[in-house]
Amino acid sequence: MLNCPFHHAFAVKDLASTRTFYGELLGCGEGRSAETWVDFDFYGNQLSAHLGALLGWEDFHTLASRLTGAGLAFVVRPSIRYRGQLGEQATMFFLDPSGNAIELKAFRNPSAAFAR
Repeated sequence: MLNCPFHHAFAVKDLASTRTFYGELLGCGEGRSAETWVDFDFYGNQLSAHLGALLGWEDFHTLASRLTGAGLAFVVRPSIRYRGQLGEQATMFFLDPSGNAIELKAFRNPSAAFAR
């Protein structure tokens, strides 16, 4: 089995205490961030304050085609963010049958998952 990094998204009460805990206490490098989320390099894996999972580039597009073909209602349709930039990524958001929000993403260059 290949060692494949994971993307784990989770809710936090505030970004300041999150940065202190993960960044300063645990020593995780900070990746991209915005006003409402921050990514950390958690020992080669991506922790994020928003919902999601990392897939391989081709796996993402295969799954996006299958979900689109099945008529899945997307919250955010499959799209490419940061096109042509180091952190270029494919992303999509949808709900499972229980109403849980799911974000799936893939990086064109997986080594850029933590790039700023």
